[in-house]
Amino acid sequence: MQWRQVDSDGRPGPWGRSCLISLVPGALFVTAAVLLLVKLLWAWTVPELFPGAVKTGLIAETISWYAAFKLAIFIAVLAGVARAGRGR
Repeated sequence: MQWRQVDSDGRPGPWGRSCLISLVPGALFVTAAVLLLVKLLWAWTVPELFPGAVKTGLIAETISWYAAFKLAIFIAVLAGVARAGRGR
């Protein structure tokens, strides 16, 4: 027996297969936008903030997509910890 959420009209609920299929492209777009933002902000701010470190090779002037992904996850974890520390 398969469980399905049904509205009062007898129609499938809001989390049917078509809803999930439509959420995937949106999630991919948001992920790509966040990664692009991280890469652009890095390239825009880091060389100006730390020119000596970039010149000597201590800090990368640009970062890869994978590094942007890891940095975005790190920032999200820090934001989650900060939010949890406030004690909602």
